[in-house]
Amino acid sequence: MRAEKILIVDDEKDIVDIVKAYLEKEGYPTIEAYDGESALELWREHTPDLVVLDILMPRLNGLEFCCEVRKESRVPIIILSARSEEDDRIGGLEIGADDYVVKPFSPRELVARIRAVLRRHKEYAGNSDAVIAGPMVIDGRSHVVKVNDQEVSLTPMELSVLELLASRPGEVLSREKIIIMTQGDHYDGYDRNIDTHVKNIRNKIAKKAEDWSFIETVYGVGYKFQVKKKE
Repeated sequence: MRAEKILIVDDEKDIVDIVKAYLEKEGYPTIEAYDGESALELWREHTPDLVVLDILMPRLNGLEFCCEVRKESRVPIIILSARSEEDDRIGGLEIGADDYVVKPFSPRELVARIRAVLRRHKEYAGNSDAVIAGPMVIDGRSHVVKVNDQEVSLTPMELSVLELLASRPGEVLSREKIIIMTQGDHYDGYDRNIDTHVKNIRNKIAKKAEDWSFIETVYGVGYKFQVKKKE
């Protein structure tokens, strides 16, 4: 079976050499680029199976590269950056990165994350109904939610709420709107029931990935789906 090909993009040659060495030791062939424009050319020429991507680079930064790739492909992207602020991590995940690793990093951990992301994408390749967000996969066809490759047991209502929020990442939905879109106009329940459903979803997901959050409370308004890696 063909080993997945990895594109490594970083303007620091030492970092590229370290990542390359660890990946090739695990049997992954690699391609290297040291700026965003060269990386984009190589990505289009070689169609790698995953991209390890720095943010601060000449000619085209990592976020711009990610945006360009996402116009054409769902290829897995793992950002590897010294920028550790929460806004940086959120920004990277919101524009389509699958994971965000902060420098200095453990090469062995990076390889493990690459392996996990490739496994998730391979499992759901061609499934346009699947939402892949960090370690979470929501399979719209089978209505199965997995976090870190472990299935999360949700009630039908919890699943409906999660699927709705995930289908509109970054959009704030009021409790009333969530009820209408999941239960219909004639639902006669209390809109604060949504708070209970969200709490249950969070608790169940936390058991599988306690260092990630997916649903953010917007006080006085409602909720939005926003992938965050916790400190």
